[in-house]
Amino acid sequence: MAEKHNKRRCSFCGRNEADVELLMTGLEGYICNNCVEQAYTILREESMLPVTPSFSIPELPKPKEIKAFLDEYVIGQDEAKCSLAVSVYNHYKRLMQNGNGDDVEIEKSNIVMVGSTGTGKTLLARTIARLLKVPFTIVDATVLTEAGYVGEDIESILTRLLQVADYKVEEAERGIVFIDEIDKIARKGDNPSITRDVSGEGVQQGLLKLLEGSVVNVPPQGGRKHPDQKMIPVNTRNILFICGGAFDGIEKKIAQRLNTHVVGFDSVQNKLSIDKNDMMKYVTPQDLRSFGLIPEIVGRLPILTSLHPLDKNALRNILTKPKNSIIKQYIKLMEMDNVKLTFDKEVLDFIVDKAVEYKLGARGLRSIVETIMLDKMYEVPSSGVKNCRITKEYAAAQLSKGMPQGM
Repeated sequence: MAEKHNKRRCSFCGRNEADVELLMTGLEGYICNNCVEQAYTILREESMLPVTPSFSIPELPKPKEIKAFLDEYVIGQDEAKCSLAVSVYNHYKRLMQNGNGDDVEIEKSNIVMVGSTGTGKTLLARTIARLLKVPFTIVDATVLTEAGYVGEDIESILTRLLQVADYKVEEAERGIVFIDEIDKIARKGDNPSITRDVSGEGVQQGLLKLLEGSVVNVPPQGGRKHPDQKMIPVNTRNILFICGGAFDGIEKKIAQRLNTHVVGFDSVQNKLSIDKNDMMKYVTPQDLRSFGLIPEIVGRLPILTSLHPLDKNALRNILTKPKNSIIKQYIKLMEMDNVKLTFDKEVLDFIVDKAVEYKLGARGLRSIVETIMLDKMYEVPSSGVKNCRITKEYAAAQLSKGMPQGM
């Protein structure tokens, strides 16, 4: 039997059946899986295979529909929502255009969002991820370093996208990546670095090949822990990159630039027209470059949008209006213990006033509510009460007890 088995060989390469994974039988011969794969590669290179159907989804969400979805979870920031909605919509259309044989090739438009902490950059990214039918991942730029140094390599960004796509390369190659804290990799000065800047300018240089679109060899399990793993080639040409950062201190760069242009008889009028409380809305690519992003990176992020500081009215709405607002979350948590939780109107205003005082934006709202509710969340489930009311006096007492002195 073994002798008969050995006589079965691939009619193309001559390999024995024992030396291949699969040997398929034909009318007068055999072919192994290796030769089938090689034949497929040759046909693809010679453009002799039928054109694969382009990417399509049953219902393509229009920009207004995308913004309406964002409005349910994110308060304000209409300009940023519109920019994000248009970018994502065009990304969908660009994917559907591939393979149509059209002479007009649509370039992708990566986007960068600039705004102070707590204005909703990451929340916008997380919210839009719920709507998308393409792989979506959020990565933090602060952990990235140049290859060979402690930290994560640039390729780890695509490793996470592959994981989200269940290692299906074709799906990952049309995904969307949100790079948070992009401002943390800015170089320390406006001049090129003489010494090694392994977590700043070096990372920006590494990001170029991802943003512009190239084939990157990605370690599927991470770079340094598994040095012998087989690399997976991923083409980033159709991956949309959305970047976000607080760019703390960029207001000084903007103010400096605006002052240099205020020359002439109307200089006083121009100065008066500038909103000094929201300098971010005047941000330009030139300011990003002055902050420390290299020109090549700025050029590959053509869409620049800013997020406005949140006023008291916006913070008040954030507390109660979104589907997953902080107050609704606590009401739901208490409801699961058969307890009806209510907040006095004065409590909500008190929370907003404290958030404005601490200058933490929307992120500060949660920390304040957490501090106020901690004792109640500990005591109420075991107390057997059916109603829990939070008053301003109780909130003030809890906050003075839970916050450090001087805040």
